[in-house]
Amino acid sequence: MALSRIWSAFIIIAIVVAGFKYMVSSESKMVFNKMVVGKTGDTTNTKAIDSAAIPTAIATQLLTSKEAKNGEDKYIKVDSGKFIVCKEQSANGILETCKDAVNICIGLIGVMALFMGFLSIAEKAGGIQFLSKIIAPFFSRIFPEVPKGHPAFGHMILNFSANLLNLDNAATPFGIKAMESLQELNPNKDRASNAQLMFLCLHASGLTLIPVTIIAIRSSLKASNPTDIFIPCMIATFAATIAALIIVSFKQKINLFQPVILMWVLGLSAVIASIVLFLRTLNAEGVQNFSKIVSNGLILLIFLLIVIGALYKKINIFDSFIEGAKGGFEVAVKIIPYIVGMLVAISMLRTSGTFDFIIEGIKNLFMAMGADTRFVDGLPTALIKPLSGSGARGMMIDTMKNFGPDSFAGKLSGVLQGSSDTTFYVIAVYFGAVSVKDTRYVAGAMLLADLVGIITSILLAYLFFG
Repeated sequence: MALSRIWSAFIIIAIVVAGFKYMVSSESKMVFNKMVVGKTGDTTNTKAIDSAAIPTAIATQLLTSKEAKNGEDKYIKVDSGKFIVCKEQSANGILETCKDAVNICIGLIGVMALFMGFLSIAEKAGGIQFLSKIIAPFFSRIFPEVPKGHPAFGHMILNFSANLLNLDNAATPFGIKAMESLQELNPNKDRASNAQLMFLCLHASGLTLIPVTIIAIRSSLKASNPTDIFIPCMIATFAATIAALIIVSFKQKINLFQPVILMWVLGLSAVIASIVLFLRTLNAEGVQNFSKIVSNGLILLIFLLIVIGALYKKINIFDSFIEGAKGGFEVAVKIIPYIVGMLVAISMLRTSGTFDFIIEGIKNLFMAMGADTRFVDGLPTALIKPLSGSGARGMMIDTMKNFGPDSFAGKLSGVLQGSSDTTFYVIAVYFGAVSVKDTRYVAGAMLLADLVGIITSILLAYLFFG
């Protein structure tokens, strides 16, 4: 019910904002067209501009480039040495977004079939049950409704491990399989169980060891030290994960001061700290190579162990793979309506200009308070991240290009990008996969954990780069 209200609010707010812009701004007469049939990259309101009216940061970029962007404003240097500015659409409209949603799900089919197939082999060979026994002492306390040794524990640990190593393609199939396992234990199939809420909030907090994509983007944009956001990212995403654990535990009345829970949390913290210290000794190329070797090597190792275990247990490996792969195909198709609905609402928010109002409002508020407003230039990444991963990545790149990858705003946007996951996309995919309609308080808990990650990111940015 909560998700239904949020979804409705997105649509109502987007249309109201668009209507307001249409009435008060002569430059927004195409806003309804943008929202419905517009495409990313479409330009409107093209006009000549004097060089003196170009923002300083943009003028600096135009010294070495023919075009530069500031939000939706795109500045172009024409051959005659003069300049033009236009509005460039940063997100697809409703119709194109529907196509995007279907393409996303089609793209998931192959990956889902592959990993679900191997998971099916692992289950029949007893591998998932083995993982469940290892993690049971800890998980049985934060998931008290799940029986000890249940396969869901194994699926969840695979999901968390894939997230930790930035393996998005593997994390999604493992996570959906975990949700399906938890759904088998759910007495009310239409309503999210406590275990599902805890799992999804921990998953969405996005605990990642190495933000490889962010480091690679900073490197491509010629940052002086592409890996300098690594430790702030690690701390911020860990803070968001702990916040998610505390928030859900409070709601579910789980005592986090049990010795086993404290030992596991402190042990994980020590392991992460050790890896961070090791990675600090590597340069940007070394960090990326380490990540690729560990991440891809782990996937191959999992496949190898599954096949060897299945041979030892003498099960029909290929038939088991096909059985699981069919389930992956069915899930990928099943979630299409949920993805379409969520992405359309998010598209309307972005194309209506709602985010521009929010950013300007926050900036004016802190200026009126006399506070430092440098962090506001990095906030668009944080505001879009719960709605769209690709949108937040694009916003991060825009911020780094406009202000520079070594600027405070550029570094902050990188930390914000790595501090959380795409909350509403995750809710749509994971609950859509098991047809849960009542998501209870999951959206609020996940957004609150995101907020902790954002605040931590801003504080760390001032501490490390301020």
